[in-house]
Amino acid sequence: MRRKNNSSSILFLIIFGGIIAGAIYLYNSVMFERNAPVVTITKNLYWNLKEAIDITIEDDSGIKWYEVKMISSEGEKILAQEPLLVAKTKLELKIEYPKMSYGIKDKEVKIVVNAVDVSKWDFFAGNTVSLEKSFIIDKKKPLVSLISNSYGIYKGGTALVIFKAKDENLDDLYIEVNKKQRFKVQPFYKEGYYASLVAWPVRDKKFDARIIVKDKAGNTMRVHIPYYHKAKSYRKSRINLSNRFLKGKIAELAYDYPETQGIEDSIEQFKIINEEVRASNEKVIHEMTSKVSDEMISNFSIKPFYPLKNAAKVASFGDHRLYYYKKKKVSESYHLGLDLASVKMGAIRTQNYGMTVFAEENGIYGNLPIIHHGMGLYTIYGHCSSLRVNTGESVKPNQQVGNTGKSGYAMGDHLHFGVLVQGIEVRPEEWMDKDWIRLNITEVMKNAKKLIGRS
Repeated sequence: MRRKNNSSSILFLIIFGGIIAGAIYLYNSVMFERNAPVVTITKNLYWNLKEAIDITIEDDSGIKWYEVKMISSEGEKILAQEPLLVAKTKLELKIEYPKMSYGIKDKEVKIVVNAVDVSKWDFFAGNTVSLEKSFIIDKKKPLVSLISNSYGIYKGGTALVIFKAKDENLDDLYIEVNKKQRFKVQPFYKEGYYASLVAWPVRDKKFDARIIVKDKAGNTMRVHIPYYHKAKSYRKSRINLSNRFLKGKIAELAYDYPETQGIEDSIEQFKIINEEVRASNEKVIHEMTSKVSDEMISNFSIKPFYPLKNAAKVASFGDHRLYYYKKKKVSESYHLGLDLASVKMGAIRTQNYGMTVFAEENGIYGNLPIIHHGMGLYTIYGHCSSLRVNTGESVKPNQQVGNTGKSGYAMGDHLHFGVLVQGIEVRPEEWMDKDWIRLNITEVMKNAKKLIGRS
């Protein structure tokens, strides 16, 4: 009788243990996972009812049903609702407002997202989530008024624009050139007014500049700037490479640059220096010359630049150089500055106030000071034999910033003088011409302030 009782007890314990083990297994299985779906709404707090709201719903076990609805003064409106025949672990939704209902007058609405997963948890009901987010409705485009601008712009040149922008939910504003370059604007004279220098990149055949103003809801206003486009041709030079040049200057440079280590072929060394090293050095220049202050300005007093006294021009801006070796084209580049030469180790001076943002060696440009003069206007002075300024140091008019030399990729003692507007190389000749500065910068600002003062 005792054996029978013992056997029954053992069987009971086995069955009970199995039940416990099964319960533990089910409790920890994906089928009974207990995490609710995660809902993410990426849009900010403003909505113009035109752009879609991006919503992501994620769940480890899979989503079997979701619903997106809007709550307004008109009641609830279902924007999306769907039971899923095949559960998905991630849903990416683009929720649009019904076009026929665009006349909503509410200033604020609520978006509610409900979702259920396929888990058997909660007595097979699954895990649920409900996320609510409020949106401020803004359907109005920003107001933009063009105040003043330079009459025209040359290919490779610079122009100025001043405008007014108004929107209670203002978010971003800039000048767009050729649908690719962005020029940051700076507050000008009074609140709500802005100014910016813009540039026509020398390699771009056409030019189009527009003021772009966006609000937080995504409403965008685009205003064309009516510059008169002035065509200008730039020189195309054919340069034949000599063995003396390749075995001399190029071999000397190749010894110093890590990009050419292990390369023995002279032509390959030249290509790397003229293309890869140049691109790397220009990237540094572009990064250092792309910044613009957020401070309000009322004037931009710039005197003509004459960096080298009694200098002769030895190379032009915009020169498209094609390099040949034994009648075969091997490389090309653009010369994006003005080469000036006078006496050996001549004194280089700036005629304007500024801040030195870079004063170091920079590859083919040699020892290179870069000075910011305000409004995103920068000057660079390449191939210096010595530097007379340090990074972070302010400069005054007529201050010496360096001496001419042949550091970097230079065959003789000279100055590579460059001017950049927000990282774009422009014609130095314009900024060396007092009449051009007066007509395109000084008077444009003066006229703009008169118009602003009357408003």
